[in-house]
Amino acid sequence: MYNEMIKDLKNKSICILGFGKEGKSTYNYLTKHGITNIKVHDKIEQDVDGVYGDIYLDNLDKYDIIIKSPGISLKDIDISKFENKISSELELLLEYSKCTIIGITGSKGKSTTTSLIYEMLKANQLDTYLLGNIGIPIFDYLDSFKEDSYLVIEMAALQLEYVKHSPHIGVITNLFEEHLDHFGTLEKYYNAKLNIFKYQSSNDYSIYSHDNKELDTIMKDKYKGHKIPVSLDDIKDNYITIDEEKIYDINNKRNLIGKHNLMNIIMALNVAKILKLDINKCIMAITNFKPLPHRMENVGTYDGVTYYDDAIATIPEATIDCIDALGNVDTLITGGKDRGIDYQVLIDYINSSNVSNVICMPETGYRIEPYITKNTYKIVELEDAVNLAKKVTKKGSICLLSPSASSYNKFKNFEEKGNYFQKYVKSE
Repeated sequence: MYNEMIKDLKNKSICILGFGKEGKSTYNYLTKHGITNIKVHDKIEQDVDGVYGDIYLDNLDKYDIIIKSPGISLKDIDISKFENKISSELELLLEYSKCTIIGITGSKGKSTTTSLIYEMLKANQLDTYLLGNIGIPIFDYLDSFKEDSYLVIEMAALQLEYVKHSPHIGVITNLFEEHLDHFGTLEKYYNAKLNIFKYQSSNDYSIYSHDNKELDTIMKDKYKGHKIPVSLDDIKDNYITIDEEKIYDINNKRNLIGKHNLMNIIMALNVAKILKLDINKCIMAITNFKPLPHRMENVGTYDGVTYYDDAIATIPEATIDCIDALGNVDTLITGGKDRGIDYQVLIDYINSSNVSNVICMPETGYRIEPYITKNTYKIVELEDAVNLAKKVTKKGSICLLSPSASSYNKFKNFEEKGNYFQKYVKSE
């Protein structure tokens, strides 16, 4: 199916910009198919032909195509000479694929919504792939796709930044302030997200949250896709309704708790309706769905205190939703890399909540600590934070790790932070 893409790329000089998981996936796929006119550009020297170190962003305009990895930020250099040459695994897939592509993005909830849609399609016995920002490079499976395959792709803003094609079904769960360290401005971050709708045709679908004020205002702009605003108001008489049809009883047993997860379910069910899936099979997928690791994950109860790992929470709104959903949170461990976003909404929420103890960690925890009216503790190391939580958290209540920030200041990623948290909780 991708012979045309290979043919087009064989005649071009190619730069792979960034050689992490996705960059290596691209390199392996292209070289496997006989494309050798490739140079890698990366900050860290690799064992393939390339340009490395402080000059890795120099002379990019000399290439015919630049296949950029999501983590590379170009906000501090002039890209005017080569912006039209920037591509990516996602862009190439959207341009050349004949599969049905469902793309999901948003400031929070995108991984859960993506995984839930994937499980619904699997429950309907369709040939389905889970790909993208969820951790699976697209080119790892490119040769496995058939024209009748369904590709469910989590699309981060960093992946959408330069795309010029959009998926058949696009979903934006919400928009909140995030990733300012990469984009520089909120407008550029939002615009990257909205690329998921920007290039759709009238045969495509744009699903978005009517309840998210920022997003609802933006969606008054003209997009060609069939707009489907969804809302918690779509729940009537305890049923999620679509086009006045009762679809799902929210009192059904499920593992996805909280209003934010109900919104994720509503979005996934709207995709199911568009694709004319068997709704009963989709409901079974919801029932059987287990929350993803480090997303409001119950670590266990120890000495009368229940610990939850929500290391995925990188913005204040995610932490707020988690506390609301769990209730009975007595101790919050928060803080991570400072990316310049506003924390006033979290400060106000904590001060008016039933949370008693806030363990503040660098960097953002230290930023908010002077403004918190509850018991606060400034702690540097996560292990010390957990040991303190074991002492101060009231029995019968919850201790929650929810950073409201990225984990990159002290950890490789949120998974590593969550894993260490769980290890320290379970240690004597």
